[in-house]
This record gives sequence, structure tokens and C-alpha cells, in this order.
Amino acid sequence: MINRLLVANRGEIARRVFATCRAMGVQTVAVYSDADADAPFVAEADRAVHLPGSSPAETYLRADLILDAARKAGADAVHPGYGFLAENAEFAAAVTDAGLTWVGPPAKVIAAMGDKLAAKALLAEAGVPMLPSWTDADEVTDFPVLVKASAGGGGRGMRIVRDADDLAEAAASASREAAAAFGDGTVFIERYVERGRHVEVQIFGDTHGTVHVLGVRECSIQRRHQKIIEEAPGDLPSGLHDRLHEAAMAAGQAVDYVGAGTVEFLLAPTGEFFFLEMNTRLQVEHPVTELVTPTGLDLVRMQLLVAEGAPLPAHHHYPAVRGYAIEVRLCAEEPAQGWRPATGTLHRFHVPGVDREFGWLQRSGLRLDSGVVAGSVVGVHYDSLLAKLIAVAPTRSEAARLLAGALSRAELHGVATNRDLLVRVLRSREFAAAEIDTGFLDRHPEVFAPLLPADQVPLTALAAALAGAAHRRATASVLPGLPSGWRNVPAVPQVSRFVGPDGDEIEIRYRLDRTGRLADWSSTSAVDDSAERPAAPTVAVVEATPARVVLDVDGVGCAYRVHRVGSAVFVDGPDGATSLTELPRLPLPTAAVASGSLLAPLPGVVTRVHVEVGQRVTAGEPLLTLEAMKLEHPVLAPIDGVVAELPVPTGGQVQTGVVLAVVDEKDSR
Repeated sequence: MINRLLVANRGEIARRVFATCRAMGVQTVAVYSDADADAPFVAEADRAVHLPGSSPAETYLRADLILDAARKAGADAVHPGYGFLAENAEFAAAVTDAGLTWVGPPAKVIAAMGDKLAAKALLAEAGVPMLPSWTDADEVTDFPVLVKASAGGGGRGMRIVRDADDLAEAAASASREAAAAFGDGTVFIERYVERGRHVEVQIFGDTHGTVHVLGVRECSIQRRHQKIIEEAPGDLPSGLHDRLHEAAMAAGQAVDYVGAGTVEFLLAPTGEFFFLEMNTRLQVEHPVTELVTPTGLDLVRMQLLVAEGAPLPAHHHYPAVRGYAIEVRLCAEEPAQGWRPATGTLHRFHVPGVDREFGWLQRSGLRLDSGVVAGSVVGVHYDSLLAKLIAVAPTRSEAARLLAGALSRAELHGVATNRDLLVRVLRSREFAAAEIDTGFLDRHPEVFAPLLPADQVPLTALAAALAGAAHRRATASVLPGLPSGWRNVPAVPQVSRFVGPDGDEIEIRYRLDRTGRLADWSSTSAVDDSAERPAAPTVAVVEATPARVVLDVDGVGCAYRVHRVGSAVFVDGPDGATSLTELPRLPLPTAAVASGSLLAPLPGVVTRVHVEVGQRVTAGEPLLTLEAMKLEHPVLAPIDGVVAELPVPTGGQVQTGVVLAVVDEKDSR
């Protein structure tokens, strides 16, 4: 029996496992780095052990520190979560050698499936269909191809190559990224299937030789080869589920699989499917499988029972599917900066209508699996996943609508996210028709547009200005009974200035009469102010408090929720959310940044410098590579010119806003 379980991971992963442990009466142990000392998962554990180390990201990968923590806390079992340690055969063996119960497949199975090249060869013998692949770039003659890391997953170390001239650099870049993420830079090349779909099968095995199949998931909506929307049971052609089940069962039986695992396949438009990889762990997207089972399977509970030696039922048929489930991965990302990972403090985190966290739902509803709460600090050390929101409903269309509605109304303040992208995908005609594949986002750039139309931003700024005035009036000590902004002789309107979501400056001018009603208002923007603008709508103030403003816009009432943190103002309205920065009336002087300067978009390390000072470059040419949140971010020349400065050397660590390079356009010839 497992009595005290240490989870060798962090964030949402640890919280998910802890939730099942509490339901089973198992004591929990968290391990945490310096950066996670105040994280929710640490507070929820029965015991917590600090992991020393100068690099917060690397402390969770240190087997010696994890095992020492288990000894200190008196743990008798280790669950690796679903991070990198879950697929580390050496770590699994070390846990077992230390006399602890390992919640996962045997080390030999992890090793066999961890080397993707070896896994392909092994499972091909078992009859699992494979794509052609190469290890030597010179042997590749058919394009396009996909460069893949042999030792890892999660989209890291993957590159699509359509031309032979680009293959060498793509392989080198993929190798560097794989080495940084997995400690192994080995890559191989595989035929790339255009308009392929990514589908996967959940399998489960016990120590008595039984392997079960628990259903199919559709994971085709991806960006940078990383899944962002997953579904179960998947809208697939008739009979395909059974064929996928059979192939996944053959893969599991070929390696005597134990515990939770996932066999991933690429589905071609022809109906053929090919093995991609076997993940020897619980997947991030496992909740959609749990939520469509009529009796509410808890896959973490099954993991613990199998680790204790309990058998699975000898005779198993895939359980009847109950409804449809869709999951989205809510990530901290900057839409305005090429979707780079975002950092900051999450001042508010609220998703309306959530029925349960980390558990099964008896009926239609929403489940939230989150690693953060209001007040959490999102740093640069880990990946950008904040939370997973999952909807279950009788049909796919109902689940998509429920999920999109909750996301659009969520209050996510302080850290930029991919929320608007997720909502637009869920509401798109193509998604509704299941016309999806791994290239969906490449073909539909319209889903990257913000939910809030540009012509609605001035209304949100007006709401922010009125809420600010209401706040000042509520806290005023002089003549508090007068309406805010009222003047006996209204010669000059009230003026509030904000920096908008695209970095443009918005000026709101408004005048209130002696009853507090909005007499008139206008807005101007520093961006394209010369363009012909539509007439401002007729607006009346129905209600204005520091936290809520209701405007009558051309006869339609619109409510805006306003949240202010210092100069930051977050406005959630009927058409979407936006964040504004209120500018001071008397700004202090600031240091000027040289023209042509390229600033660090987020904290990171400069891993490569591609050019030299004095070198002529063209727009779009790589200047240097910044590594942050385990991903490489190329910094490109914005114009034709000459490199004037490179103040940060290779290996240099930078914070957001630091000058990385200066390109002088005047020297361009």
C-alpha cells in the first residue's frame, strides 16, 4: 500500500495528483524550487521539501535531490507527474533501487520507448504502421520532411523542412533545442504528411500482463508542434476507432506495458495512420478521456492501484462513451510579440461556471485543472502552461460552445494569454465542421485576431476613465457629494490617456453635466489618427462605479468590469477583454532608446550571436538567438542596415527590455 506519495513535479501536474491522493487518503509530499516557494501546489501538500540549486528549472530534474527529499519526508512512493522525469529510465530505476514504489512503467519500457528510433523498429515488428524515416540528411530525397528529436516530445526539437537547402540548418537548430530540453541532441528525419491529423490512444497495463485500451483523443490543433486543443472521443471516420485501438493494443503488448501510456498516431487524409511515438506517462490531455467515461475513471487512481500491484479486469471492453469532451491549454503568451511566452503577476484569475477542479463530472459542465491562482507569479523558468479548461456536454458542438463562452468571460489579469486565439478556434466554422489537421492555424490566420474589435477599444478606455473617476470620487475628502469631473463652467473636458493593447496611445475626452450624466465624449489615437474614422456612437452612462461601468451604446446596454492595479487597468466587456495602462498627467522624463534598437521581449539567455558589429544585414536576417522557457526565439533584423551594437555576448542573461542589438539604417547602402 502507498501511504505517502512524493510528486516529482510542480504546478498543475502536482495539484492534479494531490487531488486524487486526498480522495484516496494518501499523504502527499511536494518538492519545490526557490521560484515556487509560494506556489499553490506547495501549500496544498501535506509535506513540502525545498530543492536547493541555482537554476530553478534544473532542480526538478535532479534525481539525487528528489530521492533525498523522499527520504527526508518519509515518502514510500514517487509519482513523476507528466514531465520529463516521467520518461527518464534512469530516474525510474533509481527510485526502485532506493526501495520506493515507482508509479509508472518499468525502467526498461521507458528506455525502449524513449529512443524513438529504437521504438519505431521494435513496434514495426509488432505490425504497427510506420512512416519512412532517415538518420542521414544526405539520404533524404522526398520533401517535405519533419526533423524530430529522438529523446523527447512536446514539440521541442521539431522542424518542418520543405527544401533540401534548409535541411542542415533545421537539423542543427533542432539538435540544439533537443539537447537543451532533454540532454540529448539526437535527431532523425521523417516524411511529413500534409494535412495530417494527430490522434492518440490511451492505454493502461498492469503487472499481470493485462493491457487495456481506454479510447481515442483528437489533438490536431497545434502551434509550434505543441497541442493547444484536445478532444475525446474524436470526430473520426466510421471504423477508425477500432483500427486505432488494435494498433495501440499491439504496441502495448509488444513491450509488456505497465501503467498509463499513450500511443500517438498521424492520420493521413487517405485514412491511413502511422505510429508517431509512445509516451510512457500520463498525458496533459488525459482529462478528456476521464470525462467521457460513464463511470468516471480516475487515471491517477488507476496508476496508484497498479503500482501497488492491483490487477486490471481480465476481460475488458472499451467503455461506452458518454458525451463529448474538449480541453484547451491556457498559456501565458504575448499575442502582440509573436506569441512569445509571457511573464508577470496574475492579479486576477477567475473562470465563471467551473463545476469542479481536477475531477470527474456527473453531467455536462466545466472542469478546471490549474497550476495558478490569483496572485501567482509567472516566471521565466518553466513552460507557459497556466491551466487547462475542459468542457463536457452531450455533443461536440455543445462542448465547444460551453468552453468558448466560459473562456470569453474569464477574468485573466496581469499576464497576457492565448485565450482569444482559443475562443476564435472553438467558434470557427471549420472547427465546428471538424475540418481540422495539424496545419489548421497556418491556414487560418484570422483566428489570431483579438476578440475585441479595434473600434471597440475606445469604449473600453471610456469605461476605464469613468471607473477611475468614480474611484477618485469615492475616496475624495473634498466635496465628495459633487459628481466626478463636474465643473460649474464646463469649458474644458476631462482628459484621460492610456496606452492601448497594441502600444498605441488613446486619449479620452469627456464632459459630465451637473447630474453626472455624460454630456459628450470623444477619443483620439496616436496610431493612424489621420485615417477616416467612423462616427463615435451615442453613449449614455447608466452606472459608473470603480469596478463596474454600464454604458448605453446607441440604445444597447453594455456592462464593463474594471479592475485597476496601479496604472494597469483591465477591462472585461461584452465583446472581449483588454488591458490598458493609464498614463500620468505629468509624466517624468525617461531615457531615450537609440533608433534601431532591438529589445529583449522576455527574460532569457543569448545562446548564439549570428552577426558582428559593422556587418551589413537585410530585414528578416537572424541577428541572435534568445532561449527562454525552454524554447529558442530568433531575433531578426527589422530593417536593412548595419549592425552598430551587440551589447550582449553569447551566454549573457538578459531581462525584458534590455537592448540586444542596434541596427543603423543610415549606414545602409
